[in-house]
Amino acid sequence: MNETLPQPSVTSVALKYGFITALVGVVYTLIIMVANLGDNRWLSGLSYLILIAGIVLAMKQYKTINYGYMSYGQGLGIGTLVSAIFGLLSGIFVWLYTSFVDTEYMSRMMEKQSEALLDQGMSDEQVEQAMAMTENFQGPLAMILGGLVGAVVIGFLLSLILSAIMKNNRPEFE
Repeated sequence: MNETLPQPSVTSVALKYGFITALVGVVYTLIIMVANLGDNRWLSGLSYLILIAGIVLAMKQYKTINYGYMSYGQGLGIGTLVSAIFGLLSGIFVWLYTSFVDTEYMSRMMEKQSEALLDQGMSDEQVEQAMAMTENFQGPLAMILGGLVGAVVIGFLLSLILSAIMKNNRPEFE
């Protein structure tokens, strides 16, 4: 008797955990921005722990509903899609927050960045050039796409590793 078990949807699991992870990430980002700690790279980097946790939980959920099995490709797809949703919603949130809630946030961050560059020994002219380039990436499309692309790249790389660790292929002959 050769019955094949139904295959659960990678997309549905990834969408569910993508939205949950994005919600947690947005709340964390909101706390950092309200506390005016957006320039703290260590605290900002902790948002990647949220992304890792979301990817791992999504993969665990998929394995649970798929009778303990998840291929490497399925894990990679889940992790990448979770990351894409996380990045898209995070980018939209940052744009909305900086455009409508705290309109001075970006100028404060630019000022802190300018001071940091001067402290590193850059000339006033070099700092002005760097700030001019940075201003080009402050539009709504740049913020949203930047968040999306950055999260997908990082999420894909994380998923390569996490999928290799968590995969459990279905036996060929059952």
